[in-house]
Amino acid sequence: MASTTLINPADETAFETVEHTTVEGVDDAVARAVVAQRAWAALAPAARAHALREFARVVDGAIEELAALEVVNSGHPITQARWEAGHVRDVLNYYAAAPERMIGKQIPVAGGIDVTFLEPLGVVGVIVPWNCPMTIASWGFAPALAAGNAVVLKPAEWTPLTAMRLGELGLEAGLPEGLFQVLPGRGSVVGERFVTHEQVRKIVFTGSTEVGKQVMAGCSAQVKAVTLELGGKSANVVFADSDLEKAAATAPYAVFENAGQDCCARSRILVERSVLDRFLELLEPAVKGVRVGAPGDPETEMGPLVSKTHFDSVSSYVPDDSQVAFRGSAPSGAGFWFAPTVLLPQSRTDRVVVDEIFGPVVSVLPFDDEADAVALANDSVYGLSGSIWTRDIGRAIRVARGVESGNLSVNSHSSVRYSTPFGGFKQSGLGRELGPDAASAFTETKNVFISTE
Repeated sequence: MASTTLINPADETAFETVEHTTVEGVDDAVARAVVAQRAWAALAPAARAHALREFARVVDGAIEELAALEVVNSGHPITQARWEAGHVRDVLNYYAAAPERMIGKQIPVAGGIDVTFLEPLGVVGVIVPWNCPMTIASWGFAPALAAGNAVVLKPAEWTPLTAMRLGELGLEAGLPEGLFQVLPGRGSVVGERFVTHEQVRKIVFTGSTEVGKQVMAGCSAQVKAVTLELGGKSANVVFADSDLEKAAATAPYAVFENAGQDCCARSRILVERSVLDRFLELLEPAVKGVRVGAPGDPETEMGPLVSKTHFDSVSSYVPDDSQVAFRGSAPSGAGFWFAPTVLLPQSRTDRVVVDEIFGPVVSVLPFDDEADAVALANDSVYGLSGSIWTRDIGRAIRVARGVESGNLSVNSHSSVRYSTPFGGFKQSGLGRELGPDAASAFTETKNVFISTE
């Protein structure tokens, strides 16, 4: 049987081997999920809500364990990993309220009454990326379960451990056998079978735009529902009238968190030309102040890149120092360490400006006025996130409405809250996750007319 040997990205040591699920294993899992889903959907909404609260309680008791797994498997700093595990708990608690609030409508009609019901889809396939394994998994499985579905989940090959443990914790919490199954393996095997299996009624995919297009095309064969959260090249727009000190001090954490391995990373900093030099003066000490080091150290703010393959990919974008304005620091020796790097590209079409590097590399570009800022922010195939820094509230609203992006922050860098919708414009994705309406995205609306004549 095929398997993956997991490598600790901080020291390059092999520490565990995970066996892959076969096509036959996927089929068996889906068959079990179909049976479990029917019983789960038949439960009273309050019973499903209670089960999800129990799942959240068990996750809360395993926060340190989950965080430790993420440190060794993904290289996430321990403080970030603890937050991520707590986020899974919070997402479960949030969607535990959904089963009792899956509310249809009564629509006025002649000759009777018309009502709608939100019916679960059945089995949902969730395909999770390697950059934020726990949190993104929960965005799929929590609302899907809340809506009455079963879930089969494929974690990324490089980082499967926390998702696998969450599957075990679900059983420990009392979820029915077969309802929530985690199936490690290759995308070309497990993920592909999710797409082609007729009893998997929806795919939730987070990953690259290239693979997302393949998933979407595959789902079209069965007119299968799909939610896609894909790439990003988000802009951090800094106007001259903004609080430059705060904008510069926070900018590194908007792009270097998780070593830049974040689809929401503000990897293009657009600065009004009149304050560009001053902004760079303020940015340099902020970048050099980012603490890059051992993921297990509570003082660490940024860990290593996830793998040698990805390290080589990121490194290819900085072949020499010709565009480097300044760098932070990173440990030497074993581990996939990459220092925070600020580039000053000479062209708006340079590949470092256009491509999603997915590492701790940010490009700084000047703009001339508000219209130029919006045009430059929109000059991308992506449209996932972004920030706007200005003291002019009118400008903030105009620019926010003008930028083609699904998630924007004014005078901050917040992108994701479990209580608000998340998703992208253009090639950053399709559909929305999180927020009060996410559970309904895992349902079909059924209309029923009852004659009174």
